[in-house]
Amino acid sequence: MRLKRYIILYLMCAFALLGWAQKKQISAAQDLVKAGKDLPKAEKSMRELLSDTTHQYNMKAWVVLCDAMMKQYEQGNEKLYLKQKYDTASFFSLTKRMFETMERFDSIDAKLYTSTPIKPKYRERYAQYLNAIRPNLFNGGNYFLVKKDYAKAFEYFDSFILSDKASLFEGFDYEKNDPLMPHAAYWAMYVGYKLNEPKKIMKYAELAERDTSMHHFVKQYEATAYLINKDTTRYISALKEGFEEYPNFAFFFPRLVEYYAKNGRYEEALETVERALKADSTSIMFRFTKSTALLNLGRYDESIKICEDILKEKPNFAEAYYNIGISYFDQAIELAKVQQTRAKIAKIHKLYEKAMPYLERYKELMPQNKDKWLAPLYTIYLNLNMGKEFDEIDRIRNGNK
Repeated sequence: MRLKRYIILYLMCAFALLGWAQKKQISAAQDLVKAGKDLPKAEKSMRELLSDTTHQYNMKAWVVLCDAMMKQYEQGNEKLYLKQKYDTASFFSLTKRMFETMERFDSIDAKLYTSTPIKPKYRERYAQYLNAIRPNLFNGGNYFLVKKDYAKAFEYFDSFILSDKASLFEGFDYEKNDPLMPHAAYWAMYVGYKLNEPKKIMKYAELAERDTSMHHFVKQYEATAYLINKDTTRYISALKEGFEEYPNFAFFFPRLVEYYAKNGRYEEALETVERALKADSTSIMFRFTKSTALLNLGRYDESIKICEDILKEKPNFAEAYYNIGISYFDQAIELAKVQQTRAKIAKIHKLYEKAMPYLERYKELMPQNKDKWLAPLYTIYLNLNMGKEFDEIDRIRNGNK
Protein backbone atom coordinates (compact mmCIF):
# COMPACT_ATOMS: atom_id res chain seq x y z
CA MET A 1 0.00 0.00 0.00
CA ARG A 2 2.84 2.35 0.93
CA LEU A 3 4.63 1.46 -2.34
CA LYS A 4 1.51 2.35 -4.28
CA ARG A 5 1.37 5.75 -2.59
CA TYR A 6 5.06 6.32 -3.45
CA ILE A 7 4.40 5.48 -7.09
CA ILE A 8 1.43 7.84 -7.26
CA LEU A 9 3.43 10.57 -5.56
CA TYR A 10 6.34 10.00 -7.94
CA LEU A 11 4.10 10.22 -10.99
CA MET A 12 2.49 13.40 -9.68
CA CYS A 13 5.92 14.97 -9.23
CA ALA A 14 7.02 13.83 -12.68
CA PHE A 15 3.92 15.29 -14.34
CA ALA A 16 4.39 18.52 -12.39
CA LEU A 17 8.00 18.77 -13.54
CA LEU A 18 6.97 18.05 -17.14
CA GLY A 19 4.26 20.65 -16.95
CA TRP A 20 6.69 23.16 -15.51
CA ALA A 21 9.26 22.41 -18.25
CA GLN A 22 6.58 22.75 -20.89
CA LYS A 23 5.44 26.12 -19.53
CA LYS A 24 9.05 27.29 -19.33
CA GLN A 25 9.66 26.25 -22.96
CA ILE A 26 6.53 28.10 -24.14
CA SER A 27 7.40 31.14 -22.06
CA ALA A 28 10.92 31.28 -23.48
CA ALA A 29 9.59 31.09 -27.04
CA GLN A 30 7.00 33.75 -26.24
CA ASP A 31 9.72 36.08 -24.95
CA LEU A 32 11.64 35.67 -28.21
CA VAL A 33 8.51 36.51 -30.20
CA LYS A 34 7.85 39.63 -28.15
CA ALA A 35 11.45 40.75 -28.60
CA GLY A 36 11.34 39.93 -32.32
CA LYS A 37 14.62 38.00 -31.99
CA ASP A 38 15.66 34.42 -32.80
CA LEU A 39 12.22 33.80 -34.30
CA PRO A 40 13.26 30.65 -36.20
CA LYS A 41 14.49 29.31 -32.85
CA ALA A 42 11.11 30.06 -31.26
CA GLU A 43 9.32 28.36 -34.16
CA LYS A 44 11.53 25.30 -33.94
CA SER A 45 11.03 25.05 -30.18
CA MET A 46 7.24 25.07 -30.48
CA ARG A 47 7.28 22.57 -33.35
CA GLU A 48 9.36 20.19 -31.28
CA LEU A 49 6.97 20.57 -28.35
CA LEU A 50 3.87 20.00 -30.50
CA SER A 51 5.43 16.99 -32.23
CA ASP A 52 5.11 15.17 -28.90
CA THR A 53 1.68 13.54 -28.85
CA THR A 54 1.38 14.50 -25.18
CA HIS A 55 1.42 18.18 -26.08
CA GLN A 56 -0.07 18.21 -29.59
CA TYR A 57 -3.27 19.88 -28.37
CA ASN A 58 -1.57 22.58 -26.30
CA MET A 59 -3.38 25.69 -27.54
CA LYS A 60 -0.85 28.10 -26.03
CA ALA A 61 2.01 26.42 -27.88
CA TRP A 62 0.08 26.61 -31.17
CA VAL A 63 -0.59 30.32 -30.68
CA VAL A 64 3.07 31.06 -29.90
CA LEU A 65 4.11 29.03 -32.96
CA CYS A 66 1.75 31.01 -35.20
CA ASP A 67 2.88 34.30 -33.65
CA ALA A 68 6.53 33.39 -34.26
CA MET A 69 5.80 32.71 -37.92
CA MET A 70 3.74 35.87 -38.41
CA LYS A 71 6.50 37.97 -36.88
CA GLN A 72 9.05 36.33 -39.20
CA TYR A 73 6.79 37.03 -42.16
CA GLU A 74 6.38 40.68 -41.24
CA GLN A 75 10.13 41.14 -40.81
CA GLY A 76 10.84 39.44 -44.13
CA ASN A 77 8.14 41.41 -45.92
CA GLU A 78 9.60 44.65 -44.59
CA LYS A 79 13.07 43.73 -45.87
CA LEU A 80 11.68 42.94 -49.31
CA TYR A 81 9.74 46.19 -49.35
CA LEU A 82 12.86 48.15 -48.40
CA LYS A 83 14.83 46.13 -50.99
CA GLN A 84 17.20 44.88 -48.34
CA LYS A 85 19.06 41.59 -48.72
CA TYR A 86 16.68 38.73 -48.01
CA ASP A 87 16.25 35.15 -49.20
CA THR A 88 13.16 35.27 -51.43
CA ALA A 89 12.83 31.49 -51.54
CA SER A 90 12.81 31.39 -47.72
CA PHE A 91 10.11 34.06 -47.67
CA PHE A 92 7.84 32.00 -49.91
CA SER A 93 8.68 28.85 -47.95
CA LEU A 94 7.60 30.62 -44.76
CA THR A 95 4.33 31.67 -46.42
CA LYS A 96 3.52 28.11 -47.39
CA ARG A 97 4.51 26.83 -43.95
CA MET A 98 2.16 29.33 -42.32
CA PHE A 99 -0.78 28.08 -44.36
CA GLU A 100 -0.01 24.45 -43.54
CA THR A 101 0.46 25.20 -39.83
CA MET A 102 -2.56 27.44 -39.33
CA GLU A 103 -4.83 25.10 -41.28
CA ARG A 104 -3.67 22.27 -39.02
CA PHE A 105 -4.19 24.41 -35.91
CA ASP A 106 -7.69 25.33 -37.06
CA SER A 107 -8.68 21.67 -37.24
CA ILE A 108 -7.51 21.25 -33.64
CA ASP A 109 -9.07 24.53 -32.51
CA ALA A 110 -12.41 23.43 -33.99
CA LYS A 111 -12.00 19.84 -32.77
CA LEU A 112 -12.76 18.62 -36.28
CA TYR A 113 -11.43 15.16 -35.45
CA THR A 114 -13.85 14.67 -32.58
CA SER A 115 -17.48 13.64 -32.54
CA THR A 116 -18.53 17.12 -31.40
CA PRO A 117 -16.76 19.92 -33.33
CA ILE A 118 -16.99 23.38 -31.77
CA LYS A 119 -16.77 26.97 -32.93
CA PRO A 120 -13.02 27.65 -33.25
CA LYS A 121 -11.62 30.48 -31.18
CA TYR A 122 -8.80 31.54 -33.49
CA ARG A 123 -10.26 30.91 -36.96
CA GLU A 124 -11.29 34.46 -37.78
CA ARG A 125 -7.94 35.91 -36.69
CA TYR A 126 -5.80 33.56 -38.75
CA ALA A 127 -8.16 33.31 -41.72
CA GLN A 128 -8.18 37.07 -42.17
CA TYR A 129 -4.41 37.25 -41.82
CA LEU A 130 -3.73 34.48 -44.32
CA ASN A 131 -6.37 35.67 -46.75
CA ALA A 132 -4.48 38.97 -47.07
CA ILE A 133 -1.20 37.24 -47.96
CA ARG A 134 -2.64 34.31 -49.91
CA PRO A 135 -1.55 35.74 -53.30
CA ASN A 136 2.02 35.06 -52.20
CA LEU A 137 1.35 31.33 -52.57
CA PHE A 138 0.59 32.05 -56.23
CA ASN A 139 3.64 34.31 -56.46
CA GLY A 140 5.76 31.58 -54.88
CA GLY A 141 4.63 29.18 -57.58
CA ASN A 142 5.63 31.67 -60.25
CA TYR A 143 8.97 32.27 -58.52
CA PHE A 144 9.93 28.59 -58.63
CA LEU A 145 8.48 28.29 -62.13
CA VAL A 146 10.95 30.91 -63.36
CA LYS A 147 13.70 29.00 -61.54
CA LYS A 148 12.56 25.87 -63.43
CA ASP A 149 12.04 24.09 -60.11
CA TYR A 150 8.79 22.60 -61.38
CA ALA A 151 8.20 20.21 -58.49
CA LYS A 152 8.44 23.05 -56.00
CA ALA A 153 6.28 25.30 -58.17
CA PHE A 154 3.54 22.67 -58.22
CA GLU A 155 3.53 22.55 -54.41
CA TYR A 156 2.74 26.27 -54.25
CA PHE A 157 0.01 26.26 -56.89
CA ASP A 158 -1.40 23.17 -55.22
CA SER A 159 -1.48 24.89 -51.81
CA PHE A 160 -3.05 27.99 -53.32
CA ILE A 161 -5.89 25.95 -54.86
CA LEU A 162 -6.35 23.56 -51.93
CA SER A 163 -6.81 26.42 -49.47
CA ASP A 164 -10.32 26.70 -50.92
CA LYS A 165 -11.15 23.36 -49.26
CA ALA A 166 -9.57 24.15 -45.88
CA SER A 167 -11.95 24.58 -42.93
CA LEU A 168 -9.96 27.67 -41.94
CA PHE A 169 -11.28 29.52 -44.99
CA GLU A 170 -14.89 28.49 -44.64
CA GLY A 171 -17.10 31.03 -46.38
CA PHE A 172 -14.40 32.56 -48.59
CA ASP A 173 -15.32 30.33 -51.57
CA TYR A 174 -12.13 31.04 -53.47
CA GLU A 175 -13.10 28.84 -56.42
CA LYS A 176 -16.06 31.11 -57.09
CA ASN A 177 -14.68 34.47 -55.98
CA ASP A 178 -10.95 34.42 -56.68
CA PRO A 179 -10.12 35.13 -60.35
CA LEU A 180 -6.60 33.74 -59.82
CA MET A 181 -7.89 30.21 -59.23
CA PRO A 182 -8.15 29.19 -62.93
CA HIS A 183 -4.72 30.72 -63.62
CA ALA A 184 -3.19 28.75 -60.73
CA ALA A 185 -4.84 25.59 -62.08
CA TYR A 186 -3.39 26.30 -65.53
CA TRP A 187 0.13 26.75 -64.14
CA ALA A 188 -0.27 23.59 -62.06
CA MET A 189 -1.10 21.78 -65.32
CA TYR A 190 1.88 23.38 -67.02
CA VAL A 191 4.42 22.30 -64.39
CA GLY A 192 2.84 18.83 -64.38
CA TYR A 193 3.41 18.81 -68.14
CA LYS A 194 7.04 19.87 -67.68
CA LEU A 195 7.46 17.12 -65.06
CA ASN A 196 5.85 14.61 -67.43
CA GLU A 197 3.50 13.51 -64.63
CA PRO A 198 -0.08 12.81 -65.82
CA LYS A 199 -1.62 12.96 -62.33
CA LYS A 200 -0.29 16.45 -61.76
CA ILE A 201 -1.35 17.52 -65.26
CA MET A 202 -4.92 16.41 -64.74
CA LYS A 203 -5.39 17.25 -61.06
CA TYR A 204 -6.92 20.66 -61.77
CA ALA A 205 -7.76 20.29 -65.46
CA GLU A 206 -11.45 21.08 -64.98
CA LEU A 207 -10.66 24.29 -63.11
CA ALA A 208 -7.92 25.22 -65.60
CA GLU A 209 -10.41 25.07 -68.48
CA ARG A 210 -11.94 28.24 -67.06
CA ASP A 211 -8.74 30.09 -67.97
CA THR A 212 -9.96 31.08 -71.43
CA SER A 213 -6.71 32.86 -72.33
CA MET A 214 -4.80 29.56 -72.07
CA HIS A 215 -7.55 27.13 -73.05
CA HIS A 216 -5.71 25.86 -76.14
CA PHE A 217 -2.70 24.93 -73.99
CA VAL A 218 -4.98 23.30 -71.41
CA LYS A 219 -6.32 21.02 -74.17
CA GLN A 220 -2.76 20.29 -75.26
CA TYR A 221 -1.69 19.24 -71.77
CA GLU A 222 -4.77 17.06 -71.39
CA ALA A 223 -3.93 15.26 -74.65
CA THR A 224 -0.33 14.85 -73.49
CA ALA A 225 -1.45 13.28 -70.21
CA TYR A 226 -3.48 10.69 -72.13
CA LEU A 227 -0.51 10.01 -74.39
CA ILE A 228 1.82 9.45 -71.42
CA ASN A 229 -0.73 7.06 -69.94
CA LYS A 230 -0.91 5.27 -73.32
CA ASP A 231 -4.64 5.88 -73.44
CA THR A 232 -4.84 6.10 -77.24
CA THR A 233 -8.61 6.43 -77.39
CA ARG A 234 -8.70 9.48 -75.13
CA TYR A 235 -5.56 10.88 -76.73
CA ILE A 236 -7.07 10.90 -80.21
CA SER A 237 -10.37 12.17 -78.85
CA ALA A 238 -8.52 15.07 -77.18
CA LEU A 239 -6.64 15.82 -80.41
CA LYS A 240 -9.90 15.89 -82.36
CA GLU A 241 -11.55 18.12 -79.80
CA GLY A 242 -8.57 20.46 -79.68
CA PHE A 243 -8.35 20.60 -83.47
CA GLU A 244 -12.04 21.43 -83.84
CA GLU A 245 -11.66 24.34 -81.43
CA TYR A 246 -8.21 25.49 -82.54
CA PRO A 247 -7.48 24.31 -86.10
CA ASN A 248 -4.59 26.78 -86.47
CA PHE A 249 -2.89 25.81 -83.21
CA ALA A 250 0.37 24.01 -83.95
CA PHE A 251 -0.16 21.07 -81.57
CA PHE A 252 -3.34 19.26 -82.59
CA PHE A 253 -3.34 19.21 -86.39
CA PRO A 254 0.06 17.61 -87.13
CA ARG A 255 -0.34 14.94 -84.45
CA LEU A 256 -3.81 13.99 -85.56
CA VAL A 257 -2.76 13.70 -89.21
CA GLU A 258 0.38 11.80 -88.20
CA TYR A 259 -1.71 9.30 -86.25
CA TYR A 260 -3.98 8.68 -89.23
CA ALA A 261 -1.01 8.36 -91.60
CA LYS A 262 0.86 5.90 -89.35
CA ASN A 263 -2.24 3.73 -89.19
CA GLY A 264 -2.92 3.89 -92.93
CA ARG A 265 -6.08 5.94 -92.45
CA TYR A 266 -5.26 8.31 -95.29
CA GLU A 267 -8.84 9.26 -96.11
CA GLU A 268 -9.34 10.47 -92.53
CA ALA A 269 -6.05 12.36 -92.75
CA LEU A 270 -7.28 14.06 -95.91
CA GLU A 271 -10.63 14.91 -94.32
CA THR A 272 -8.79 16.52 -91.40
CA VAL A 273 -6.67 18.58 -93.79
CA GLU A 274 -9.74 19.75 -95.69
CA ARG A 275 -11.27 21.00 -92.44
CA ALA A 276 -8.03 22.77 -91.61
CA LEU A 277 -7.99 24.46 -95.02
CA LYS A 278 -11.48 25.79 -94.40
CA ALA A 279 -10.03 27.62 -91.40
CA ASP A 280 -7.00 28.87 -93.38
CA SER A 281 -6.79 28.15 -97.08
CA THR A 282 -3.47 29.99 -97.44
CA SER A 283 -1.53 27.96 -94.86
CA ILE A 284 1.49 26.34 -96.49
CA MET A 285 1.59 23.71 -93.74
CA PHE A 286 -2.03 22.71 -94.39
CA ARG A 287 -1.54 22.68 -98.15
CA PHE A 288 1.64 20.65 -97.96
CA THR A 289 0.01 18.18 -95.57
CA LYS A 290 -2.81 17.79 -98.11
CA SER A 291 -0.26 17.00 -100.81
CA THR A 292 1.21 14.30 -98.54
CA ALA A 293 -2.22 12.81 -97.87
CA LEU A 294 -2.92 12.76 -101.63
CA LEU A 295 0.49 11.19 -102.25
CA ASN A 296 -0.31 8.41 -99.77
CA LEU A 297 -3.65 7.85 -101.52
CA GLY A 298 -1.93 7.54 -104.90
CA ARG A 299 -3.47 10.76 -106.22
CA TYR A 300 -0.13 11.85 -107.62
CA ASP A 301 -1.13 14.58 -110.05
CA GLU A 302 -3.08 16.44 -107.36
CA SER A 303 -0.20 16.14 -104.95
CA ILE A 304 2.29 17.42 -107.53
CA LYS A 305 0.10 20.40 -108.44
CA ILE A 306 -0.15 21.56 -104.79
CA CYS A 307 3.62 21.32 -104.31
CA GLU A 308 4.33 23.18 -107.55
CA ASP A 309 2.13 26.03 -106.30
CA ILE A 310 3.93 26.02 -102.95
CA LEU A 311 7.33 26.24 -104.67
CA LYS A 312 6.19 29.33 -106.55
CA GLU A 313 5.76 30.98 -103.15
CA LYS A 314 8.66 29.32 -101.33
CA PRO A 315 11.33 28.15 -103.81
CA ASN A 316 13.42 26.51 -101.07
CA PHE A 317 10.64 24.55 -99.41
CA ALA A 318 12.53 21.24 -99.37
CA GLU A 319 9.65 18.89 -98.56
CA ALA A 320 7.69 20.09 -101.60
CA TYR A 321 10.57 18.94 -103.85
CA TYR A 322 10.53 15.60 -102.06
CA ASN A 323 6.79 15.07 -102.53
CA ILE A 324 7.00 15.85 -106.25
CA GLY A 325 10.01 13.58 -106.70
CA ILE A 326 8.45 10.71 -104.76
CA SER A 327 5.16 11.11 -106.67
CA TYR A 328 6.98 10.40 -109.94
CA PHE A 329 9.20 7.77 -108.33
CA ASP A 330 6.29 5.82 -106.79
CA GLN A 331 4.50 5.77 -110.14
CA ALA A 332 7.61 4.25 -111.72
CA ILE A 333 7.84 1.62 -108.98
CA GLU A 334 4.17 0.68 -109.45
CA LEU A 335 4.64 0.27 -113.19
CA ALA A 336 7.75 -1.84 -112.62
CA LYS A 337 5.73 -4.36 -110.58
CA VAL A 338 3.74 -5.55 -113.60
CA GLN A 339 4.92 -7.39 -116.69
CA GLN A 340 7.07 -4.98 -118.62
CA THR A 341 6.89 -4.13 -122.32
CA ARG A 342 9.24 -1.87 -124.19
CA ALA A 343 6.66 0.94 -123.98
CA LYS A 344 6.26 0.48 -120.22
CA ILE A 345 10.01 0.44 -119.68
CA ALA A 346 10.28 3.70 -121.59
CA LYS A 347 7.50 5.20 -119.43
CA ILE A 348 9.22 4.00 -116.26
CA HIS A 349 12.47 5.63 -117.34
CA LYS A 350 10.58 8.82 -118.15
CA LEU A 351 9.10 8.89 -114.63
CA TYR A 352 12.55 8.31 -113.10
CA GLU A 353 13.87 11.19 -115.19
CA LYS A 354 11.08 13.44 -113.91
CA ALA A 355 11.66 12.39 -110.31
CA MET A 356 15.44 12.82 -110.39
CA PRO A 357 15.88 16.65 -110.37
CA TYR A 358 13.37 17.08 -107.56
CA LEU A 359 15.02 14.43 -105.38
CA GLU A 360 18.47 15.83 -106.15
CA ARG A 361 17.27 19.27 -105.15
CA TYR A 362 15.88 17.80 -101.94
CA LYS A 363 19.27 16.17 -101.31
CA GLU A 364 20.98 19.56 -101.73
CA LEU A 365 18.59 21.23 -99.29
CA MET A 366 18.43 18.38 -96.77
CA PRO A 367 21.73 16.42 -97.03
CA GLN A 368 21.25 15.05 -93.51
CA ASN A 369 18.00 13.27 -94.46
CA LYS A 370 19.72 10.36 -96.20
CA ASP A 371 16.98 7.97 -95.11
CA LYS A 372 14.61 9.82 -97.47
CA TRP A 373 16.69 10.53 -100.59
CA LEU A 374 19.35 7.80 -100.64
CA ALA A 375 17.28 4.77 -101.70
CA PRO A 376 15.21 6.56 -104.41
CA LEU A 377 18.27 8.18 -106.02
CA TYR A 378 20.17 4.88 -105.89
CA THR A 379 17.29 3.17 -107.74
CA ILE A 380 17.00 5.99 -110.27
CA TYR A 381 20.73 6.11 -111.10
CA LEU A 382 20.84 2.32 -111.37
CA ASN A 383 17.87 2.10 -113.73
CA LEU A 384 18.99 5.03 -115.90
CA ASN A 385 22.54 3.62 -116.16
CA MET A 386 24.10 6.77 -114.73
CA GLY A 387 27.52 5.38 -113.89
CA LYS A 388 29.19 8.41 -112.28
CA GLU A 389 26.15 9.35 -110.21
CA PHE A 390 25.50 5.73 -109.29
CA ASP A 391 29.10 5.22 -108.07
CA GLU A 392 28.83 8.32 -105.89
CA ILE A 393 25.51 7.29 -104.33
CA ASP A 394 26.80 3.75 -103.85
CA ARG A 395 29.79 5.05 -101.88
CA ILE A 396 27.40 7.04 -99.67
CA ARG A 397 25.21 3.96 -99.22
CA ASN A 398 28.23 1.94 -98.12
CA GLY A 399 29.28 4.63 -95.66
CA ASN A 400 32.35 5.74 -97.58
CA LYS A 401 31.28 9.36 -97.97
